[in-house]
Amino acid sequence: MTTALNLAALATTAFGLVAAAVVLAAAGRLVPALAVLLDFLTAAGLLRLTGDPSWSTIAAAAAVIAVRKLVTAGLRAPRPG
Repeated sequence: MTTALNLAALATTAFGLVAAAVVLAAAGRLVPALAVLLDFLTAAGLLRLTGDPSWSTIAAAAAVIAVRKLVTAGLRAPRPG
C-alpha cells in the first residue's frame, strides 16, 4: 500500500472517531454515533483495499462490512418487553 493511501485510511478512521463523538455529544444517543463510526471504518477499509487488493485485505473489508450490517441491525431491532 502506498503511503498516501495508508495516511488517507488513517485520517478517515480518525475523522470517524471525531464525527462519532460529535454525533454522540449532539444527539446523546449511541446508535447514530455508532452508525457514523461504522460508516467511516467501512470507508477506511475500502481505502486500504485500493492499495493492496490481496485476499486478506478483501476478507478484512468484507468482515468490516459484515460487522457493520450486524451491529446496525441488532441495534435497530425492537427490544422485548
